[in-house]
Amino acid sequence: MRQFVIIGHDAPTTAAFSLDDLAGGAGRLDVLCRCVSAAFFLSHDIREDVRVHLVLGGEYTITFDGRTVRRLNPDERSTAALVRNALEEREAAIGHVPVETSPGVSLTRRGFASTLDDAGADGTVVQLHENGDPVVDTEPPDDPVFVLSDHRSFTAEESETLGGHTDRRVSLGPKPLHANHAITVAHNFLDTDGFQSH
Repeated sequence: MRQFVIIGHDAPTTAAFSLDDLAGGAGRLDVLCRCVSAAFFLSHDIREDVRVHLVLGGEYTITFDGRTVRRLNPDERSTAALVRNALEEREAAIGHVPVETSPGVSLTRRGFASTLDDAGADGTVVQLHENGDPVVDTEPPDDPVFVLSDHRSFTAEESETLGGHTDRRVSLGPKPLHANHAITVAHNFLDTDGFQSH
């Protein structure tokens, strides 16, 4: 299983946002939607061995599971609609017990630390960071949990939380990448491990 934990610092925590203004009025939800697409979509196929956790405002986590997700399309607006549908059910989320809001999409009332605890329980937590070890010098981990931030840097508190959970800190290249591009490169890193021929 490959997992991606992505923090949305300004992302909405209620369903009161417009699907027509994801980059402005929805707190750069467009960035998170692009991350979801990058994590799941292949050409004419979807990665079933992937789980994405969107941590919204430190209050809620929306999880997409590639094994069971339905109605996921490679455009930002429809992904944002799934997020909005999930947030409409937020009153049904009690503690860390997930509520399934559509097939393969669930909502929990938890922030970054507890989401990372759960995702990292059976995997290797990898922080993607420009000052990490070069990816070409590392062995691909089993069951990686990649941790990224949206258009903002990790806060001091988030960095401290990461410090207590991170097994590896890896750089994907000499230049900083957008989060969704970093996900694509991370997939390629894992996909091509031991690649010999078709």
